[in-house]
Amino acid sequence: MESVLVTGATGFIGSRLVHSLKEKNYSITALVRPGKHTKTETDEVAGDLTDSNLEFGERSFDCVFHLASHTPLEKNVKVLEKVNLEGTKNLFKAIQDKTKSIIYISGLGAYGNPGDNPINESNPYNPDTNFVKIRLQAQEFLEEQCKKKGINFAVVHFGDVYGAEGWFYQMLIKRLLKKSFKLPGGGKYFKGFVNVDDAVGSTIAVYENKGFGESYIVADSVPVTFKEFVNYTADQIGAKHPGNVPNFLAKAVLGSDLIKLLTTSMKVSNQKISKIYQFKYPSYKEGIPAVISELKSKNLL
Repeated sequence: MESVLVTGATGFIGSRLVHSLKEKNYSITALVRPGKHTKTETDEVAGDLTDSNLEFGERSFDCVFHLASHTPLEKNVKVLEKVNLEGTKNLFKAIQDKTKSIIYISGLGAYGNPGDNPINESNPYNPDTNFVKIRLQAQEFLEEQCKKKGINFAVVHFGDVYGAEGWFYQMLIKRLLKKSFKLPGGGKYFKGFVNVDDAVGSTIAVYENKGFGESYIVADSVPVTFKEFVNYTADQIGAKHPGNVPNFLAKAVLGSDLIKLLTTSMKVSNQKISKIYQFKYPSYKEGIPAVISELKSKNLL
């Protein structure tokens, strides 16, 4: 039985990753903040990435999946640096002699604003928000240190991950039903969406196929504007299509980094990851109804 460590194990994507790994009979250690617990039974280690004395005792791992991170909703740059950069350094110090491989989870924001041309893994990084610049520094730190230590390393860049938890439910569906959701900037920018099950499945596939020394873009096969995505979601739950809100007002509420990342148009190619993983939901038109069904089964809709 292979042993893995998951950081961010109680989060939206992390909890789903833990569940999928458990179904595949991995032995899972979960780094959780004190007082938090995973939904799936794991070997929990209570700790915090900001603790420079973070440690995992006698445990050793075949792979560490590093998902823990503040989101772009955090506007304080010092807090972002403390958790996303210094926290990553603390984690590496704690695991550098305990793991054979590390998979780092990032986002498409690393590519900045590529314009209308679809991007793939050969495109250069060009981050244009503080949030992503700090995340990229953490990635570069891990990559460099893994080379020195002979640890296998890979990066997975998720598109916008949607599912029955997280932003899709809390910020979109609930607000659509309350008629309080507005489209920043009109929503005419393209996004690369991915159902959480495919985000998790792709990540596991990278490990199981030993896709190290590489980066992978993980989004479904159909670029779609945010407006189309939101309107399709509204149709599925019987809600009205939302109106618009100017970007400057949205930034005042949610912060400039988050709105810049959201409203940057991005078309992506998933050809590389598709060589080792078959998407369960090739587009949002298959993925969203599955999420709606899950929400209804949990009496959340």
